[in-house]
Amino acid sequence: MILENLPVDYGDFLDRIKSEIRLARFKVNLSANSALLQIYWQIGCWILHQQNRSEWGAKVIDKLSQDLRKEFPDMQGLSARNLKYMRQFAAIYPDPEFVQAALAQIPWYHHITLLDKVKSHEERLFYINEAHKNGWSRDVMVAQIDSGYFKRKGKAISNFSSALPSPQSDLVQQITKDPYIFDFLNLTDLCQEKELEDALTDHVMKFLLELGAGFAFLGKQVHIEVGDQDFYIDLLFYHVKLHCYVVVELKKGKFMPEYAGKLNFYLSVADDQLKSENDQPSIGLLICQDKNGVIAEYALRDLSKPIGISQYQLIDSIPQNLKASLPSIKTIEQEIGQAKRSPRKQAR
Repeated sequence: MILENLPVDYGDFLDRIKSEIRLARFKVNLSANSALLQIYWQIGCWILHQQNRSEWGAKVIDKLSQDLRKEFPDMQGLSARNLKYMRQFAAIYPDPEFVQAALAQIPWYHHITLLDKVKSHEERLFYINEAHKNGWSRDVMVAQIDSGYFKRKGKAISNFSSALPSPQSDLVQQITKDPYIFDFLNLTDLCQEKELEDALTDHVMKFLLELGAGFAFLGKQVHIEVGDQDFYIDLLFYHVKLHCYVVVELKKGKFMPEYAGKLNFYLSVADDQLKSENDQPSIGLLICQDKNGVIAEYALRDLSKPIGISQYQLIDSIPQNLKASLPSIKTIEQEIGQAKRSPRKQAR
């Protein structure tokens, strides 16, 4: 690439970057994430400074990329596009100590995703911490961003603050979401509770990912016996970080106050029959298709056991542009009815 009217100070600037890259590569292996982020951040700062001081045009970055890749042919990440990300990275995070301490927790391509998809500084920091804490791959982080995890985490209606001591109540609240997104299920809103339960356990790894880090699946329709009667817990988990059992009940349709009472009963039994002296009090999570927040708050007000109430959403995987061409449920039912009424031809 030949760029006419190259800035007068471009040659010195290029030599300085080459020298700094050589020094960084000599001191540490750039595969170490912290060192890689540091040099990327520094290059971004230099580009910002030069552009502000010399009014460089955008094409200078293209030339810079070409020259750097020529000098360091075995080094990845020196494309013009990546240099622009470095500039954006440095502009958004001007504090070098913050880059070293907080941002080095996740790889560079995670940061690129955040630069592209997340505009809020608070939200970016949230995903940085969550990705580091939970060991998210880039694809998993993208899925969490797309599902609005930042706005859903810790949002269940609960009585945790009154049923549990602080700070445990805050920790328990943070493991909840509202709503839970079951976009990995090939179901419709017409499915029954058992179908939903079966589908979640068939996709238990994805279900655990949606629940969040720390949940260990113990079983579905877990049998408990009380007063010579049999009862069955929909889904039973153990939270390895909170050291407690988590009883999950799934409900179709709208939330009803009696659901909370039944879950409170299950938690009493779980604390008596399952919980050991080393475990924390069992937690209940009621996930229903729809809830009225006021009714849910009243239902939980005087219950003694810690319970959270959330909604779930089944995301329709059919693209919007195809829905118009598909027959409705009513049409299908009518056609099936007509077929049943029509005389069948005898096989010859």
